[in-house]
Amino acid sequence: MNTASRPIDILNNALEFVRPAFVQVAALCLRNGARGTEVLLIQTLTRKLWMIPKGWPMDGMTLAEAAAQEAWEEAGVRGRITTDPVGAFTYTKIKSSGLPVQCRAQVFRLDVTETSDTFPEANKRTRQWASPQKAASAVQNPHLARLLASL
Repeated sequence: MNTASRPIDILNNALEFVRPAFVQVAALCLRNGARGTEVLLIQTLTRKLWMIPKGWPMDGMTLAEAAAQEAWEEAGVRGRITTDPVGAFTYTKIKSSGLPVQCRAQVFRLDVTETSDTFPEANKRTRQWASPQKAASAVQNPHLARLLASL
């Protein structure tokens, strides 16, 4: 038997291409609107897709604190953040090198108490408030859409 075609060799060769997902954090920003709960969506920088604020974990911060910081930097909102994630979603991020990487964003609920028009990425982002159902249909990620629709 050719050793390269043994099942264990095929499995080992396949595992060389499997990488664990990078951990990210995301803030599910909610407020009480005139017609009930509203979700804050922002547009991504390059593809202009609707998404919730998200980013990388930060040194010296819990994942929840990092999610709250991303909500401020990307969307100009502050509020009360949960300490435990309310869900997660995975997606493929294209790094600046062009390399695609799998990311798994841990989602933390942020009940918005303050909104500002002056924030770090104000001139780079568009934001909008939507009902959970409209937000679910606006995002392209099916895992995030299910999380939004469940609100």
